[in-house]
Amino acid sequence: MPYIKVTALSHTGLVRDHNEDSLVAGPWTLCGTVTENPQTLVFPLGKPLVVAVADGIGGQPAGEVASSLIVRHLASFGPSLDSEEAVRDALNICNRAVYAAADRDPALITMGTTVAGAVVLAESLLVFNVGDSRVFDATQDGLRQVSVDDSPPLPWGQRTTSLVTQALGGAPRFSTITPHVTTSPLSAGDRYLVCTDGLTDPVPEDALCDLLRVHGDGRAAFELWKAAIEAGGPDNITLVVIGIGE
Repeated sequence: MPYIKVTALSHTGLVRDHNEDSLVAGPWTLCGTVTENPQTLVFPLGKPLVVAVADGIGGQPAGEVASSLIVRHLASFGPSLDSEEAVRDALNICNRAVYAAADRDPALITMGTTVAGAVVLAESLLVFNVGDSRVFDATQDGLRQVSVDDSPPLPWGQRTTSLVTQALGGAPRFSTITPHVTTSPLSAGDRYLVCTDGLTDPVPEDALCDLLRVHGDGRAAFELWKAAIEAGGPDNITLVVIGIGE
């Protein structure tokens, strides 16, 4: 029987004092906490399965509240996310939910989060994101980013930025979003990496590619985390490796 293997890890890094990242894999969520080792879950291929990471916006209040709210909503929506339109609708509901939570509690005003992930269907993959967390298609030929960064243009020679041009929440007053959602074909052996910028900012893409090429999913997740830590671990690190087996 075809199956989906999801290997996930979330860590504070070496600089932050708490984790504002969250993740979802099917009905399972991990919110604002730390995994000591990569966690692997296996699901049957068929019904929609949502896998995503959310990165609470640093420097603004309650990033961990915003990110956990989003992944819990996505977990509840997961089985119904069977089209691009359904994913866009769900992300717009998530955006409104962040603002609604902030309206109820002044301490949460301007909280926000990015989100990136995929819904695995029987024969295709719905890739989505808002913000600068990323989704990569990982093959033996290389690593290809399939999400779209919501970041301002970078000056020549600058590889990363902490600025985002849209997020879920993050502003004093309600602001609409334009989610990025695309469909890709899916087959046995496909592999994807979903991660927050705590991985991609300190670790160059070619290094990510090399680690994914050499290692299986569990070891790859550990080595990716280790690479971010060895590069200084400047931010929370959350990553998920998705593999399609049979």
